[in-house]
Amino acid sequence: MNKNSRIYRFWEMLPGLLAWTTILFPIIGSFFCPVAVTYFVIAFLIYWLYQSFQSAILAVIGYFKIKKYSAINWQKKFNQQKNENFLNYSKIKHVVIISSFKEPIKVIDMAIGSLSKQIDIDLKKIFIVLAQEGRAGKQNNQTTKKYFENKYKGIFADLVFTEHPPGLEGETIGKHSNEAWAAKYFKKNYIDKKIQNLDFDHTTLTSCDVDTIFHPKYFSALTYFFASDPNRYYRFWQSPIFWHHNINSVPAPIRIIGTMGNVIHIANIQEPDTLFFNYSCYSSSYRQIDSAGYWDLDVIPEDWHIFLQSFFSSGGRSSVNPIFLPTVVDAPDGKGYFDALKNRYNQCLRHAWGATDIAYAIEQSRLHSEIPILTRLLRVYKLIKTHIIWSSNWFILTLGTSLPTILNPRFFQTSFGYNLPRIANVILTICLIPLFVLIVLDWKLRPKSSTKGFKNFFKNFIQWPLMPIATLTMAVLPGLHSHTRLLFNKRLEYKTTTKDKK
Repeated sequence: MNKNSRIYRFWEMLPGLLAWTTILFPIIGSFFCPVAVTYFVIAFLIYWLYQSFQSAILAVIGYFKIKKYSAINWQKKFNQQKNENFLNYSKIKHVVIISSFKEPIKVIDMAIGSLSKQIDIDLKKIFIVLAQEGRAGKQNNQTTKKYFENKYKGIFADLVFTEHPPGLEGETIGKHSNEAWAAKYFKKNYIDKKIQNLDFDHTTLTSCDVDTIFHPKYFSALTYFFASDPNRYYRFWQSPIFWHHNINSVPAPIRIIGTMGNVIHIANIQEPDTLFFNYSCYSSSYRQIDSAGYWDLDVIPEDWHIFLQSFFSSGGRSSVNPIFLPTVVDAPDGKGYFDALKNRYNQCLRHAWGATDIAYAIEQSRLHSEIPILTRLLRVYKLIKTHIIWSSNWFILTLGTSLPTILNPRFFQTSFGYNLPRIANVILTICLIPLFVLIVLDWKLRPKSSTKGFKNFFKNFIQWPLMPIATLTMAVLPGLHSHTRLLFNKRLEYKTTTKDKK
């Protein structure tokens, strides 16, 4: 696969071309083919209505699954169900890579502290790798290392510190290259040397950020699923990610995006098409990550990309399974109101840069003819659909419903043109029902501390008139910005997202 070829460059341009075509079609088409525009807009509205209700229904189902999973003693469940196909529970070890670059110690301690509170599992089965960047400076890294060595001495199987050298050839700066370095280091210096009886086939690998707060039962559940799944070496495990830790302290537009995203994630990991990808914080067998060649060193959005690497290297056998035990992280924040908004914008810009995976998936699909063609096409379709809707949905749902009649008054005089805004209003009004369900579910899933008091309730209630502005500025525009940069080959540089005000 030649990433410098003309065809690869064309595939990279595809997200931007499709996004702008989708956005401009209602404008240009209103003059030349208003009927076609109207059919397109109504079709999208019906699709949006279907997706809204599907998300709400799956989110409700997911809510009850979270309650169920939280009540299970996973070690006991393993002992009750184990058979000759299960791995030995006591031999399973977990490696957790936490990527860090100059984050405050108290933020890093969110992840390590939550790992120290895992239950129904021996903490001596957990290896923590704090992957630091050499460019952070020796003083910063040594101070961090000394603090955690002292605080968690003897708690885990081991607390390993790596330092990713800066400026290595072929690498770009980011979590992807840092954790690839850390994972390779641990494989060479611990697994290959069988430190503490580490067995490659009995070891999982978890990727997470410094502000991750794992559910107390996450690793006992992961042990159960890893041990019991006959396809364990082709699995990723994904928990729903919630921005609940600091949700009440961030600006309303960020809070709105977080509220919708939190519960939609529960729905996404249950999608009937089973085409969802792992994201943000996820687990896998160490063997699968090793077989995929670890994280690509020049690809910033590493989560979906590592799945695609594994998917193609395994002949299409890799898939993602949900673990309904919420993982809590910080919402993007900043030194002030507008700084927080800027950080959220940049975070979304970086996430949308995952559109680079479209070119990668198309070219890999061409090369891997051993994978059934429908399986390959569905993965490419999922990538394209996600990114195109991401950067264009707002324009269709708002401007697309009114532009044909505004720009073409003669069309408005037809029955079709006259009724378009009314049809759109009815459909979008009905969509408020699943939106209300998502809001209620998110509120019920939040920690009790964040729902106490009239002040918290009031500011979370009055924020919703800002939803059109919040979705445009905090999700759609950064997505379109990222896809447009890719269209014109303006490569993105990695920037960490501020999660702490101080």
